[in-house]
This record gives sequence, structure tokens and C-alpha cells, in this order.
Amino acid sequence: MLEVVHLDKRFGEIHAVRDVSFRVAKGESVGLLGPNGAGKSTTVSMISGLIRPDDGQVLFKGQAVRGDRDPRKRKLGLVPQELALVEELSGQENLSFFGTLQGLDRRELQRSMTEALALVELSDRAKDPVKTYSGGMKRRLNLAVALLHDPEILVLDEPTVGVDPQSRNTIFEGLELLKARGKSLVYTTHYMEEAERLCDRIVIIDQGCVVADGNFDQLARLASHSSEHRLTVELAEPEAGISLDFLKTRPGVVTVNWVHGKLVFDLESLDLAAAVLSTLGAMGHTVTHFAGGRADLASIFLSLTGRSLRNT
Repeated sequence: MLEVVHLDKRFGEIHAVRDVSFRVAKGESVGLLGPNGAGKSTTVSMISGLIRPDDGQVLFKGQAVRGDRDPRKRKLGLVPQELALVEELSGQENLSFFGTLQGLDRRELQRSMTEALALVELSDRAKDPVKTYSGGMKRRLNLAVALLHDPEILVLDEPTVGVDPQSRNTIFEGLELLKARGKSLVYTTHYMEEAERLCDRIVIIDQGCVVADGNFDQLARLASHSSEHRLTVELAEPEAGISLDFLKTRPGVVTVNWVHGKLVFDLESLDLAAAVLSTLGAMGHTVTHFAGGRADLASIFLSLTGRSLRNT
């Protein structure tokens, strides 16, 4: 459905995007993740045609987009990070305005407006001025605008920033329904739990390059994490005389780290948890609580991109 092929973009001395490539199949949701300044928004801008790549191309159904008036661009809908709404107009008037810009006739526009408002659960507030909407309602209307022309591919650039849990859930339920209808999604976010819930595949970009592309289990293996065999241990005296290097040599221990004052083991199998707890007891440490489960996307992301703070 969508293919990003060797995209490259510079802004003066800054090489923002370096040879980025990935694909999105019909009905697939692909998460585009990365630290601040990694090149996500630049990549989204090139996909949506807002900026031109220095090299590479974007293909819709195998065909390159040629210029702003190329009809292939109608296959794509964009939900920008910044709200694209006219505050003085009502929600319905905003949809009418943007739908007219899309070239929808009166009958098409009315049908699309009704469906979009229902999807984002704003039908009862459609005639109210947008300036009276909450932040979550504005985000939902922002999504509705992108759906008016019935795009086959929806690109969403951090669509849930600053919204309340109810609005976020409504947005996600709507996106899951669109996926079920065969829509393809490209989704950028800093909320790892959102990507875990929505995305079939994750593309991680760092310093302008793709550093990982795969489903959760594939990324976990790439990051040397076990996706299903994580043991979290709380001790009576955290970090007191613990040798991580020694624990890493124990049979079946893939890795072990301190995370928020807890020992977090990635094991070859949770069947080895009893042996790990026995080892800690033999070392003179009292375990106050332990829990088994899968590694989360946040820990995998940090393993692949590093833990240092980014200011660019």
C-alpha cells in the first residue's frame, strides 16, 4: 500500500533523514518511533508531500507521487501534530470547510461528515464552536478532518498529545475500527503503550536512520530481550552488595539491570526464576516481592536507542 524508499533529507549541515526505507501493507498499522530529533516528523512530512526529499521516493501502490496535484495523494490522510482547526467555526463548519477543499460534493460531504463525527463521538457537539471544545475533543475533530475524503492510508503524527484517557481511548477505538476496514496506518508517538496496543510492526528511527523494523518479538530479540521471560525482583535492601556482573553469568540469565530500584532479569525461560531467587538468597539478600512477565516496548526501545537525553 505504501512504500518509503531510501528517503534522504538535509537542512543545511543537519542530516535529518538518512536512507530511510520501510513498507506498510493494506490493513497494517506501523508505528514510527524514535527519540526527539530522530527524524520522525521529517519522514512524515516527506510521506505526506509537505517537504520534498533530497533523494528517494514515496510510492502509493507501487507508483511514485509526482507533484502536489498528483491524484495519488488523495489516497493519504494526514493527522498533523499541530491542530489544524478554525477555532471560531463549529466542528461541523470545520468539516464542511476542509471537505470542500478536498473537492467533495454536497452529498459526499454530508455523508462523510456524519460518519466522521460518529467515529470520533462528536455528533452531539458538532454545532458548537471549536473554541469551546476540550483538548481531547479538538484532537478527535482533527482526526475526523483527515477522514473526510476516505483515504486508504492514514498518517498520524502524535495524535494523542495532551489528551484525557477517555479521548485517547475513543481515538484508539476509532483507529482499530479503521484498521478492521482495511485502512493502513502510519503512527508516530512517544507513548510506548499506544504503539504496543495499535501497531502490528514498529520502525525505530534514531539519528535519521532506521535502526530496527519488525514486530514486538523481533525487536525484543534484536535488543537481546526475551519477550516473554522477564523477572522483576524487589529486595529488602536494594543495590546493597549486588554484583550484576556475577548475576549475568548465572545459567539462563540473558541480562540483568537495575530499573527504578528493582532488579530486572531477562531469562531464557521463567522456569529459571526459582534458581535466580535461590541465588539471591544464597548471596544474603532478602526478596520482598517478585513478578514474572514479558519485557515492555519501553525497555526494548531504550536498549536500541540508548538512554542518554536528546536535546536536538
